[in-house]
Amino acid sequence: MPLIDNECYLLDREEFNKLHRFFNEEQTIKVGVLTEEPSQEIKLSIKKLFASHVGIFGNTGSGKSNTLARIFSELFSANSESENFKKNARFVIIDFNGEYTKDDLITNSKKSYNLTTRNADGDKYPIQQKNIERLEIISVLLEATEKTQKPFLNRAVKNNYLEDDFENKSKENILKTVRDILQKGDPNLSVAIFSEYFSHLKQLEINGQNVISEILTKIESGDLKYHSNNTTYYIGQYYANSDIENVILNAFPNLNTLTIDTSNLGKLKFKIISQYYHEIINGYSNQEHIRPLIGRMFKKFEMLEKLITVEDSNSIDSNLEIVNLKDVNLEMKKTLPLIIVKQLYDEHKDVGKFESKSLHIVVDEAHNILSSSSDRESETWKDYRLETFEEIIKEGRKFSTFLTVASQRPYDISPTIISQLHNYFIHRLINDLDIKAIEKTVAYLDKLSFESIPVLSVGSCFIAGLASDIPVKVDIDLLEIERQPKSET
Repeated sequence: MPLIDNECYLLDREEFNKLHRFFNEEQTIKVGVLTEEPSQEIKLSIKKLFASHVGIFGNTGSGKSNTLARIFSELFSANSESENFKKNARFVIIDFNGEYTKDDLITNSKKSYNLTTRNADGDKYPIQQKNIERLEIISVLLEATEKTQKPFLNRAVKNNYLEDDFENKSKENILKTVRDILQKGDPNLSVAIFSEYFSHLKQLEINGQNVISEILTKIESGDLKYHSNNTTYYIGQYYANSDIENVILNAFPNLNTLTIDTSNLGKLKFKIISQYYHEIINGYSNQEHIRPLIGRMFKKFEMLEKLITVEDSNSIDSNLEIVNLKDVNLEMKKTLPLIIVKQLYDEHKDVGKFESKSLHIVVDEAHNILSSSSDRESETWKDYRLETFEEIIKEGRKFSTFLTVASQRPYDISPTIISQLHNYFIHRLINDLDIKAIEKTVAYLDKLSFESIPVLSVGSCFIAGLASDIPVKVDIDLLEIERQPKSET
């Protein structure tokens, strides 16, 4: 504040304009007008704003969604004719509440994935086989225990035996598993192992369900027996240790006609099942330790199959994708964004696209997946999730990857992520902890501005960071009604 006897100068219009001109000759977008001087437009440099990590924070109803939609609508409008922009800049919005799926919102040439776990009729997001087979992802998805189940999954995923000729080798594997059990004659396995094995096969996408049903009927009706004294299986007059092929022929007819459907997650499920039976038949693993994992696998993969399709490579139809998670259950809302973001970032980085292209990941309602204090998940999962996003926010800039996070609760978000943002749009925040979280990381705002955050009007926010030379209080322009996010009361 000025002192007594300081000289004060009133700026003329030209000087005032210069003070609020945050760009040189580069391309700009208009975001709104100065709250205290509505005749002064506020424009920001596209390069300084979008080639950076951005944070948009504000309580529900403060205008946060409109700000997010506004800046990206302006960007797409400004570059609507540019083929380079369409080809070289990719945007993916993780939309937890389905706010950004309107046809005209941001651009009408976007690709929306309306995902749902309620039924199998929703859209499916393309995930590459190698990304779904990451040990960290599968371990998190299946809630694998660190000491026993995670090492087992590692062995299953790394086993390349089936990869070369999956159709024929999977048939051979089924026959080999049956033959191994018969030869082993283990009293701990008995006939129950066959009931369990074929029940698991029945849950796979398999051509030959009627064959499996016939086998299960034979087993349940007691046709196949186990002789505990001789430790051998038999059916009628045929004994496994003397005539395995006849036992197989009579107890397990048409086994060689079964084929596994490799679409989606079928191949991965079969690899895990075959590894499980290989290990318990040969005594490499304790059945009681691994069995709960197999039970969870079918349930979890059933949910995941409603949301994704497994592909060899991803074709991009539009440079803006909306991943709508509104109808996805809480369990998958935590997991799926991580799988998608990890795939996007690794692919962009690994193939060197960052040398000529940029990737922009936008996470709306970011506290859903960037929380550092969630008690509803294991520490392993939380660590992996935060490490992934913290790597992007710390290292992503080198690989032309930029993160935009919007949230009602900045206090819930990892301090590492908040502190690494370059530009902030701060709407009304009431909670002291949220204001302190911003205060710790935004060095540009003075005490008076922080004190006014709880009383900001709807649509009004402080813009601070690299894109504005000084912090400014701006009324963000409201989008036309048909182009506003679906976030109204």
